[in-house]
Amino acid sequence: MRIPVIRGIIDRRILANFRVAPEVLAHLFPPLFRPHTVNGFGIAGVCLIRLKNVRPRFLPPLCGFSSENAAHRIAVEWDADGQLRRGVFIPRRDTPSLLNAFTGGRISPGIHYRAHFDVCESERQFHIAVDSLDGSVSLAVDCETAADLPSDSVFSSLEDVSRFFESGSLDYSPDRSNGNFDGLELRSFNWSVEPLAIDRIESSFFDDRKAFPAGSVTFDNGLLMRGIDHEWHGRESLCCGVEG
Repeated sequence: MRIPVIRGIIDRRILANFRVAPEVLAHLFPPLFRPHTVNGFGIAGVCLIRLKNVRPRFLPPLCGFSSENAAHRIAVEWDADGQLRRGVFIPRRDTPSLLNAFTGGRISPGIHYRAHFDVCESERQFHIAVDSLDGSVSLAVDCETAADLPSDSVFSSLEDVSRFFESGSLDYSPDRSNGNFDGLELRSFNWSVEPLAIDRIESSFFDDRKAFPAGSVTFDNGLLMRGIDHEWHGRESLCCGVEG
């Protein structure tokens, strides 16, 4: 899907991440992808992101708009043109924005479903709850800034987890034809993350025991990003494991 380069600011981005048995994740995306593992675990999670000043790159920030968005994401790898590629598979995006819902999957990559967002935050504490209008997604996160990652995280340090997520900047999600996968690349100009302590997380996606049997999914870490100048670049679709 060809779109103009989109510029904006990540005003706030929360990543709540789980470690998951790879064989469980393999059932959640098409076979052209494989789980990208860390110390034997697949990595999946939720992204809660507020964007501002979003507009085509050739327009000034004054012409931009803001929106809250949520995405369920799974770290994946695949082979293309004889090379190993890594990124993220996104099975679901939700937003309260009518504009995002209308353009997603039509004008811009990624279908967006309408949802109600309840957001309450301060400099250090955050509460975000998401309930989709179609009843498929219910999500709630309460968290606060922290000094370090949890001691049982599969990542050895904040630098380690930062590199992992920065390298997974290319995401693919189902298009409206149910055959191809739209590509979208995030390019950030001042990438920076800080740890979050997740006090409560409830997710209809990760709490589904049919998809995630007991013991197959465990919360791993939370991350926060703020004030990130960035661009979104559309990328060629994937179909049957072949770029193009």
